[in-house]
Amino acid sequence: MNFYPFDDIETISPRPMLFITGDQAHSKEFSVDAYARAAEPKELVWVPGAGHVDLYDRVTLIPFDKLTSFFVRHLAA
Repeated sequence: MNFYPFDDIETISPRPMLFITGDQAHSKEFSVDAYARAAEPKELVWVPGAGHVDLYDRVTLIPFDKLTSFFVRHLAA
């Protein structure tokens, strides 16, 4: 089965969406594509020096401050 998750992104968006990708990730074009298709509010965060899986286990690269501010801003209501 072939499933492309961004075909139905409008079922999630316009809810707030945060995309985080490493600037060295081979899959970063998927984040760029999803960001382009999503409605506002949305944010795209590039993590310098991070590859495809670095944001899972290299905790010094994870942008916890961005995650916190995004969730505080959009979940506080």
